[in-house]
Amino acid sequence: MPAIAFYKSPDLLSCTTFMAAIRMEHDFKTVSSKQSVTVTLVGLIISAFLAIIKALGGIFGNSYALIADAIESIGDVLTSTLLLLGLRWSSKPPDKDHPYGHGKIEALISLGIVLALCIAAYVIARESIHNIITPHKIPKPYTLIILVVVIAVKETLYRVVLKTGTQINSGVIKADAVHHRSDAITSALAFVGISIGIIGGDGFEVADDWAALLASAFILYNAYTILRPAIGELLDEQLEPELNDNVKQIAAAVPGVFFVQKCHTRKTGVMKHADLHIWVDKQLSVEQGHRIAHDVKDAIQHTLPQFADVMIHVEPAQ
Repeated sequence: MPAIAFYKSPDLLSCTTFMAAIRMEHDFKTVSSKQSVTVTLVGLIISAFLAIIKALGGIFGNSYALIADAIESIGDVLTSTLLLLGLRWSSKPPDKDHPYGHGKIEALISLGIVLALCIAAYVIARESIHNIITPHKIPKPYTLIILVVVIAVKETLYRVVLKTGTQINSGVIKADAVHHRSDAITSALAFVGISIGIIGGDGFEVADDWAALLASAFILYNAYTILRPAIGELLDEQLEPELNDNVKQIAAAVPGVFFVQKCHTRKTGVMKHADLHIWVDKQLSVEQGHRIAHDVKDAIQHTLPQFADVMIHVEPAQ
């Protein structure tokens, strides 16, 4: 009913602003979705190719650190595939059963990525310990060339994907970026371990396995950095104070608003939601107070198009 009342309002400027905000929100979602799918698909294809190269290099080059790195890359491929499905689902518009949209699927996908990382870390750690106590051959020198290429490619992917995730404020895309950085660092650890084994000769071949073991610990750390914000989103954790202050300042600048009493914000996928309490002149009619509330909503969504919805509660100023 409030939306119908607003459309009947004679204030053509407010109506135009409202429609502009709707278009900006739609454009923001569309662009975010396309960027997310593009960087994820590119990362998936590259990770799959590198996983094959590392696995073959590790098997024929006698390096379990390289094999462990391949396992981590295979985990990247699986989670990126899951991520693509999640992005497609999360971009669906609200419906009768999901009036707030499907954005939280991103946080659930992040939890899936964390699970995959933990499984990969366990498998790598178990095999590393087994190889440490089991004598094996020294890794072949050409495995180092493979790792140099992998490190360069994965670090580049990390920077590109992280930049996209930051631009569209997507936690799941940032998590995918962390995956690429994780792969780059585990490859760097493998490089150090293999180098020690090759330079040290007999008796130093276990350096390769110790590198793989350290890599598993780093993977677990990365899993935690992904898990923390995902849980925060699922629990509707308050967003950063700077953003809250920005929303309150925008609302307070709207004519007719005496004071902004409360401002709660939360994240759902790439979009955000806000709930505000504003004070207006108690002598105003319901229609006038309603119009001010919509002016506040329009102003916030026009300035910050990442806000999918802004709920306004109007309080009479004392």
